[in-house]
Amino acid sequence: MPFMPPALVNHGVPLFLKQLVEVLHGEHLTTEREHSDTEPTPAHTDIGKAAALHGAEMLRLGHSIDQVVHEYGDVCQTVTDLAVEKKVAISIDEFRTLNRCLDNAIADAVASHAEARRLIVGRAAESTAVDMQRLLDEHARLVGVALHAFGAIRTGNVGLRGPTGNLLHQFLEDLRTLPQRTLGGNAPVPTETQRPVVR
Repeated sequence: MPFMPPALVNHGVPLFLKQLVEVLHGEHLTTEREHSDTEPTPAHTDIGKAAALHGAEMLRLGHSIDQVVHEYGDVCQTVTDLAVEKKVAISIDEFRTLNRCLDNAIADAVASHAEARRLIVGRAAESTAVDMQRLLDEHARLVGVALHAFGAIRTGNVGLRGPTGNLLHQFLEDLRTLPQRTLGGNAPVPTETQRPVVR
């Protein structure tokens, strides 16, 4: 059996199979059968709760929703193949129970995977929005100071090569590196040939 992380063993397919056996055993002790329709999420049964944990864990490990669905979907094929191989008959009621439990497990795992992804995307969007606002605020400040320095130089009362000119050059340099300083590795710094030239 291939290696599986402990989290996946604790609430993945192995646990589902154990819970399925318990459900089948319980239904053998009664003539009543649960309704075959899949009940809605959030998770409402032990199988659903375990599947929900599994769906979120699968996302954390980098697996897609398709992989979650296929993992549970393979259970049905494996069970039927094993029954044929061992020449064990599966009753209609048992097959319905298997499908119902799989249906619920898939629904809860997928819903949990999707919700966990939504939260991750939401947090990333919030972080990006904060970074962008910081960039815009700093950009407005630097441009404002640079315009004031340029306005002073344009009057002719101060020279381009004096302190005001140096200030203008410094703030233009700060503008050039602003995206990299604000957004970190997500933004490129313009090359040397793109730097403003002061004559």
